[in-house]
Formats: sequence, C-alpha cells, structure tokens
Amino acid sequence: MKTIDCDYLVVGSGIAGLMSAIHLAEGGTTRILIVTKAGVEDSNSSKAQGGIASVMEPTDSFDAHVADTLDAGAGLCDEATVRRIVEAGPARIAELERYGVAFDKGDSISGYDLGREGGHTARRILHSGDITGREVEARLVAHVRTLPNVTIMEHAHLIDLVTTRRLGIAGRNRCVGAYAFAEADSSIFAIRAPRTILATGGCGKVYLYTCNPDIATGDGIAIGWRAGADVANMEFIRFHPTCLFHPKAKSFLISEAVRGEGAELCDREGVPFMQKYDRRGSLAPRDIVARAIDTELKRTAAPYACLDIRHKSVEFLKRRFPNIYAKCLEFGIDMARDLIPVVPAAHYCCGGIKATVEGETSLDGLYAVGEVACTGLHGANRLASNSLLEALVCPCEMARKVRQEKVPSVAGLNIPDWVSGDAVASDEAVILAHNWTELRTCMWDYVGIVRSAKRLQRAYHRIRNIRSELRQYYFDYLVTPEVLEVRNLADVAELIVRSAHKRRESRGLHKTLDYPERLPVARDTILHGRVTRPYASTFSLKDEG
Repeated sequence: MKTIDCDYLVVGSGIAGLMSAIHLAEGGTTRILIVTKAGVEDSNSSKAQGGIASVMEPTDSFDAHVADTLDAGAGLCDEATVRRIVEAGPARIAELERYGVAFDKGDSISGYDLGREGGHTARRILHSGDITGREVEARLVAHVRTLPNVTIMEHAHLIDLVTTRRLGIAGRNRCVGAYAFAEADSSIFAIRAPRTILATGGCGKVYLYTCNPDIATGDGIAIGWRAGADVANMEFIRFHPTCLFHPKAKSFLISEAVRGEGAELCDREGVPFMQKYDRRGSLAPRDIVARAIDTELKRTAAPYACLDIRHKSVEFLKRRFPNIYAKCLEFGIDMARDLIPVVPAAHYCCGGIKATVEGETSLDGLYAVGEVACTGLHGANRLASNSLLEALVCPCEMARKVRQEKVPSVAGLNIPDWVSGDAVASDEAVILAHNWTELRTCMWDYVGIVRSAKRLQRAYHRIRNIRSELRQYYFDYLVTPEVLEVRNLADVAELIVRSAHKRRESRGLHKTLDYPERLPVARDTILHGRVTRPYASTFSLKDEG
C-alpha cells in the first residue's frame, strides 16, 4: 500500500480548506497536502451567493454585529468566540482583496455596495454580484497553485482517520493520518501526517431537499466522530427558506440578499404573509421564515410559496443578481414581472465537530474549520453571511496556533496495509441506491423543520436498520465513492436524530411539538466520539464492526 507523508493534511478545498493551506504554507518549509473528493473548485463555498458579513462602515460597529449574531443564535452562541471572529473580519476582507477578490463598490462611506440580510440591523454584507463564493474560491485556488509547498490531490475520498489508539500505541489518543480512496485507479492508500485539518463542509444531502451540491455528505463530521472526536449541536440544521421550486432547477438557491433588497414572501396570489409571524416580516432570521413558509404550505396544501420583487426594475435585477436573474429566466420566470416560486430546503449545519476558534478538537492532532466545525459562533441558528466570515477567520487562527506547537513525529510510523479480503465488485447497486433514498426521505419526513418525539423515534429505528444493512454491504463489496458517502450520511443522520432527541426544548432551528418552550438555561448538546479498538495487522471496513 502506498503511504504519502506530509506535515499538514488538509481535507477539503472550499474556502476554509484553501485558507488553511495558505496560512499553513507561510514560510515555505512545511509540506501541505490538500485532499478533495471532487475537483478543487467543486465545493459548497463556490455556491454561496449572498456574501460575507463584516463591519466596514463607521456608522456600524463590532458591538452591533456581535449583538445581531447573539440574537440569531438564540442564547447558545459563545460570546467570546463571536467577538473574536467578528473583530477579525476586516483584516480577512483586506487579505482577500490582496488575492484579487473584487467586491462590488457603491456610494457608502467605505466605498462598498453593502447588502443587508435577515437578522442584521445594518448593511454589512460584502458581495461580488450574486456569485461571491465562486469569486472568492477562484481567487484562492489561483493563489494556492502558486505555493510550491502545497500539493492538491483531486478526486480522492477520505475513508477513515488513523489514530494511535487504533494502532495500539499507548498514551493519549492522537490522529496521525488517514486512509483514502483514489478514483483514478480505485486504489486505497495511506497518508501519514502529524496534523490533519478537516474542512469538508456540511451535510445538506442527508435531507431529500437541499440547496447544497451533491458533495455535501457530512464526510468530515462522520469521519471525525468515528475517530473519537466529540460533536456538538447537530440538531441545529438550518433550512434555507427560498430554494427555487422547479422540477429542473435542481436545488437552486434564491439568495437571502433578494429579500434584503425588498422582496416580500407571499402566497401564489401575491398576498404577503410574513407580518403574521414576525414584526421584521420577510427580513426575519431564516429559521423563523422557514417555519412560517412550512406552516403556510401545510395550512393551504400549496406546493410552494412565492417571492415578489416585481417593484424592482429589470436593470437593477440584472446588475445586482445577474446569476439568479439568468437562472430564473432559464425556467421561464422573469423576476421583474413574475412571482418566484420557492420552498425551504436544507442549507447549513450549525453543529459539527466541537472545536475552538483555532480549530482544536477533542482528538489531539485533529483540527476542524468551516462548516464541519462547531465553534460557538452560530449557536442555535447562524446569522446570514457569517458562514464565509468563519471560513476566513478560523483557518488563520488555526495556522497561527499550530505553527507554535511541538508535536510528536510520525515519521516511520507503521500504518497497516488495507486488505479487501473476500470483498468483490458490487452487483447489487440497487441496495445502495435504495438506502440513499430511504435515508434522505426519512430525515425529511421525520427530522425536518418541525419535529416531535414520535417522529424522532421512528427515524432513529429506521436509520439504525439502514446503518446495519450498509455495514453488511461494506463487508461484502469493494470500496467505492458511493459506499463511502452513504456510510457517512447514515452516521450523520443518526447523530442529528440523537442530538434532537436530547434537546428537550424548542430553540433556534430546533422546533419540537413536544417541548414548544425554550428552557431558561442554554446548553450545548455534546455527543462523544465513538470508542474504537486497535487495528489488526491489516485493516478493512470490517474492522469498523
């Protein structure tokens, strides 16, 4: 089995992963390997339309941004974490501009065309048209490619982390690398690294309806938990209120920035309804808006709600939302003249691997940054456009921290060969496809926007059965990317259900019919990493038991 050595293994090539590599590469003496399961620019980050929240105006303040974040987080944010990340925003914006990111300019004091989104009390969203994520991703990729000590390995899927406990080494458990699968030749190889940084994004594909791309299968959360890292607050899944409703749209998001520019949520007759649910109307935080739409759809049996921005001119819409306007027009919807049909869809995981601002997890040698991490910034509900801010700030803080650390060497550490045993190529792909669909349908029906104890119990039993079926499938058939993704989705689904069951209240994104009130004291939901046993002389998925 081939084994690759590096100083830092970065998993994922979204904004958090690229920023990690950039800051770890400073000085040019360390070897950084970026492993990504698709192409380097294929990430959830590149789909981000809205922008980056950062205080840029003298009329705005860090205190106001912190207050808005704490309010959206429903009492569960860590205020010290929020303040650190918010106050680091302007420096990271300046860094992006040095890499060539072009934010839209306007007539504000700062010179930027700042947007406003739900939950914000000021205009503080920097954007590049309505393709901010794509612009930032492209510039960071271009910069990373100039760094001689950074290697990018595309179309390689992490299978599992390698830890000292699994190797039978005494002492405190530590991550020392990983097993991975290369699509190019279907080979399995090992990566030996004293530090591994997970920047794998979220898990939107665990739900039947999501605006996330197909790659968002919760890989980092599942892999980290299986290795022994604690996860936190997995019950807080944000459903974006406005995913385009069209049979051919395939999860296209209508950015919250559209509501920030005055779009109103209404029924199919054009009658607004958000004032019935919140005094802020269509600019209420996303959890409130998503539940309001869900309630209206259930009340009227309508298949979708609508966004109305017909008061804006074609010229304005083409300039401010060129990508959204063009995509809607592709499906026969003229935003300047027609109502835009929308439905809620799974969008963002506010929980994840429990981590500090510097990315430290409960497992030595393992770091988590970006959406895969739960740092205390988002609490029970993420404030709009704080996600890209976190993805910029935490990698910088992580790199600053780890460069000061002295870690045990892993040079020469023996990682057991991967042996497939009696596994054969699958001739039962229908089983995998069925489990994939059933898992996501189960999560949508029972663990969606509004939950109940009975629904969660049903989901738990079905997901346990699916995981059991998948385990047998792993034993019988050779590893494929599809096997790895469904396995990770099933693990994440169970973590979400278990976390939701533990929270006996309604708070932020977690709404349960059995416990409709909020408890007076906010506490994180912590699920400890799985206890693992040592490897045999060789390793395969069967060792996962």
